[in-house]
Parts: sequence; C-alpha cells; structure tokens
Amino acid sequence: MGRLLAQAFRLNRRIKRMIQIMADIFLLSASFILALILKTDSVSALAEPQAWLALLLALPITLLIFIRLGFYRAVIRYMSLRALHTLAFGIGLSVILLLIAGQLTGLSLAPSFLVIYGILAMLMVGGVRFLLRSLYRNQLIRYKTRVIIYGAGAAGSQLANSLRQGSEYVPVAFVDDWRGMHGTQVEGLWVYPTSKLPELIDNYAAERVLLAMPSVPRSRRRDILQALAPLNVPILTVPGAEDVVSGRAHIQDIRDVAVEDLLGRDPVPPQQELLDANIRDKVVMVTGAGGSIGSELCRQILPLQPRRLLLVDNCEYSLYTIEAELKQLATLEGLPSVIEPLLGSVQQRGQLESAMRAFRVQTLYHAAAYKHVPMVEYNVLEGVRNNVFGTLETARAALSAGVETFVLISTDKAVRPTNVMGTTKRLAELICQALSHTQYVTRFCMVRFGNVLGSSGSVIPLFRKQIAQGGPITVTHEAITRYFMTIPEAATLVLQAGAMGKGGDVFVLDMGSPVKIADLAREMVRLSGLKVRDDANPEGDIEIHFTGLRPGEKLYEELLVGENDTATTHPRILTARESCWEWPRLEALLDRLKAATERGDLAEIRQIMLEAPTSYAPQSPIVDLIWLEHDKNPVTALQAPVSPNFQTHSHTESKALERLKAATFSLLKGPL
Repeated sequence: MGRLLAQAFRLNRRIKRMIQIMADIFLLSASFILALILKTDSVSALAEPQAWLALLLALPITLLIFIRLGFYRAVIRYMSLRALHTLAFGIGLSVILLLIAGQLTGLSLAPSFLVIYGILAMLMVGGVRFLLRSLYRNQLIRYKTRVIIYGAGAAGSQLANSLRQGSEYVPVAFVDDWRGMHGTQVEGLWVYPTSKLPELIDNYAAERVLLAMPSVPRSRRRDILQALAPLNVPILTVPGAEDVVSGRAHIQDIRDVAVEDLLGRDPVPPQQELLDANIRDKVVMVTGAGGSIGSELCRQILPLQPRRLLLVDNCEYSLYTIEAELKQLATLEGLPSVIEPLLGSVQQRGQLESAMRAFRVQTLYHAAAYKHVPMVEYNVLEGVRNNVFGTLETARAALSAGVETFVLISTDKAVRPTNVMGTTKRLAELICQALSHTQYVTRFCMVRFGNVLGSSGSVIPLFRKQIAQGGPITVTHEAITRYFMTIPEAATLVLQAGAMGKGGDVFVLDMGSPVKIADLAREMVRLSGLKVRDDANPEGDIEIHFTGLRPGEKLYEELLVGENDTATTHPRILTARESCWEWPRLEALLDRLKAATERGDLAEIRQIMLEAPTSYAPQSPIVDLIWLEHDKNPVTALQAPVSPNFQTHSHTESKALERLKAATFSLLKGPL
C-alpha cells in the first residue's frame, strides 16, 4: 500500500490533476445520488431524467469553478486546513448551481436535499484528499525522527507545521511553561506541562527536544537548558528572534544549542552616541582585520557609515575573505562601498605611516596580535616582534600621521601573566600608556577582555568535534576556569569603550562570572543526548580526559591589575588606571628587548620581561621550539663561524637592502 501510494505521489503533475478531476466527477455524482436516495428514502428518484439532466448541467460548471479557485494546483500531501475554506466555497457554489439547474429542468429540489448534498460533497471530496494526505504522512513517520517541541506559542506552531512538510522530523507533542496552554491543542498536537517531559519521551519514543522560544532572554534559555540536560536526549533550538527578523535565518532552521545559550548572558543595548563618536563620517583603520575580533569590528563599523574603512592584515586569504564579505554586506544594506584592503604587516612602520597619511586615518583599532598562549610559548621571537614591536611601530606611525584615536585590543591574560603572550600584550599596553603621556595629538586607550566564543583557538568548536567523533573530550585541568563573551558583544563594547577614553585609559569589559571548562564540556555532552563516562557512570558515552596545563597556561584569568577600577556610563565597561613607566625609561627597556630579539637570546628576553612592570611570573622553563633544538645540538648554523666571504657578501647585501628600503619608503611617502 505504501509503495503504491508513493508511486502515485511521484506521478506527473498533469496526470495527477486529471486523476483528481475524474475522481471529483465520481465523488460529486455519488454525493448527488446518495442525497436523492436519503431525501426520498427510495431509489425511484433516480429514474427521473430531470435529475440526471440537472446533474449534467451543474457538474461541468462545478469543475470549472474548482479549477478557477486553484483547487487542483494544491499539492495533496501539503494540504492544510485552510484548503477546506476553498473547498467549502466551491461546494457552496455547486449547491447554487444545482438549484439553478433544477429550476431550468423542472426538477424541484428541496432545501434539505441541497444541504445533504453539500455535506456529502464536502465529506467525500475533502475527506478523500485528507485521507490520502494522512496515509502519506503516516508512511513518512516511519522514517522521521520523533520530536517534542518546547514552546507552544507562535514559533512552536510555525515550527510544527514546517516540520510536517519536511522529511527529517515529525512533531508528536508540545510542552509549555504556561498553565493556560496545558490540555489544549496546537496544530493538532496536545500541549503538556514541562514536568511531563520524561514521561512523554518514553510514551512517544521521542528522540529530540526542540526549543522553540526564540524571543526569550538568554538567561531564561540557560535555565531551560539546565533543566533539560538530565533528560539525555539531544536538545536542538530554533534561531534567535533577531536572526529571524533580519532574514538571516528561518524559524524552521534547526540548529545545535549555541554555547552563548548555556552561558545565559543577555547583551546590553549599545549606546548609539558612543558607537558613532569615533566612526561615523570618519576614516577608520582596523589592523588584524581578517581575524576573529578584527573581522567582527569591521562588520559593526561598516553600518555606522565611516567615510572610509581600511582593512589591514598580513594574511592574503583572510583579507580577501573579509573584504568580499563586507562588500556584499554593503550591497545588501545599501551602504556606500568605502572598503580598502591593505596587505601588510604591523611591524612595517613606513608602510603603515604612508597608508595613514594617504587616507588621513582618524581612528585606529589595533587588533593584530598573536593570541594563542601555547603557540607563542613555542615561538617567542615572533610573539615579541608582532605583539610588542608591531604595536610600537603601529603606535609610532599613528603619532606621526596625526591619528586622533588609537584603540588597543588587549586581553585578560595581560594581568599578572604567566606566559609570553600575556606579557607581550601587557608590554603593548605599557607602550600605549607611555606614549599617551608624551603628546596630546593621539588619544590612546586599551580595552581588555577575556575569551570570545567562536574565536580562533576557542575550545567550543573543538568540543563539538570531539563529541561528534565519540570522544574523548580533552580538558587541560579539572579546575580551569575562563571568562567568556560572544564576539559580537565584545566588538560592540570595544567600539563604545574606545569613545570613552581620555588618554592612557585601560578599559575592562564586564565578562560576567567565570565558567568552569570541565562543567561546560559536561553540559555540551548532556545536551547532545549523551552521558559522560566517568567513575560514577562507567557505562557513559563520552569520556573527559584531563591532559594537564599547557606551557604558560593559568588555572584562572584576571581582568584587572590594580584595585582602583571604577564604573563608567556603560554598565558593562569599567576603567582602571594601571601603573606604568614614563616613556624614556620604557624606551630603554624596549631597546634592550629589541636587541635581544634580533640576537635570538631568549634567556635575555625572559630576563627583560621579568624586569618590566608586567608582574610576569613564568611557571615553566623556556619551551621555544628552536631554542630547545639548539640546546639539543649546540653546534648549529647560527653558532658556527661565518666565513669572510660570507661576511662580505652579507654586508654588501645588507647595504643594498638598506638602499632599496630607503628608496621604497621615499616613494611611499610621496604623492599617491
């Protein structure tokens, strides 16, 4: 039966319409005959020729009306209850046609006969179609995943209807917190209290729970998800209301639970005057524009209509990607295309200064940095060059070009750092603080925050991948905690904080409460419908392995150095006046650091960072990969004696390169 039904639904549309018309001829005729028999309580009325003549007159016109109403364009398997309205209107017109045909043929049709005919026609013509739809859907249910929808409001109703049209899920029940909904039906499904969920999952053999509450605050979603976690069925959700309203997603786009839902942090509406202050109708440059933070800054800067937006990155592909995305966004939003991609390194002061002068940059967001703690521990020299001297050269270029505002994107790892990455970022802060006190042209400020969800190196995508592979999940330490914030929220707060600075300010974003990474991993396992395997539950699905802290890693992060943090006009932004050195003293230390970096002397680099006012407290020996390899092989190319010929060649080549560099810089400074 199922196979025949499936074959029938796969027939050509024209053939299916012909079959429907022929079926309606039979069903309408049968309704007419049965109405005559029921009215007269006899079959003798069928012998009257006027009855057949009236039917022959009314039937073709009824079919034409059905065609005109689009009744045969409706796909039976997708027919909704609204189709009954069209059918009822068509049947009503058929009744009127029969009455007129009876008068023309001399057949007296009683009102009761017309009522019986109309009822029978509705039941037969409509009933057959809904029966076929029901058979088809019941056939599909065998291959669909049964789901219970949490939330019986408008979103839940729309979701249930959409899922029925699809081929993946079939809704079997609703649950809702509101008592007024309990015991009612939505889209033909009963609504139950949430306390019945475990029982409903067993009774309906449900394999998923779909959270259909896109408009509730994130804190409420977190509470719901925590209540659902012990059910051990996967929890899916619909997109947020802002994504649906903006058209970026549809209500039926089922997705995994976002980690921001687990954290339960509701964003604060931005203050528009702060967003506009440094951006609207100004020339804005973003370094590291292809990175996770830099790219989100660009996405939020563009709708604020800067006069020009300059994207700086040393990765060609990242720069190409963000430029293409922003130009598409500008086209969709009807914004003027003011995007300029600049390929280059923040360590090249001449190139940066030339660009800043040529485009007359007014605001600069410095997001370019190496931020992955173990990676910088393994590559100390590049970490120092990029994070410290990249910031120094960019800041000097900004001063020379007369940039009005310089915003440094910093990190919580700059506070009492135990790693090179955090120390280099604290040194970058010290550079901005010291330079801020030497002049009044450029206003320097720093914005410090913790981990952002979805950034490069984030644990969240890694955990998802490990769960999909069946585990184990790798966590460095049972007690490790981190602050988390979404990338869009962090970028919005950075833009606002940058407008508050008076010079030398260190702004700290309110990251909420720190999150225990092991608990986050367990929550993600449970919301995937799986169980954590441990000593208490050896039959679980996913095991969590604790691998130990990596080089330079701390158990917990801090956001402040001093205790003199004060509130600002924004509830999520604090400001702290951190201790710093005057520029001459810091410059002398940086000169020593630069010399040690050029020599590749990591022991001296570590000593200098210990002398700097960074509170650097390394927890492990130097683990730079090249340094360790030199320790294994003391006689290396770097330490071997250099031949006189090579020395002469190197010196000559160096002179040539210097002349080429000077000529290039002079060209760059010329008119463009």
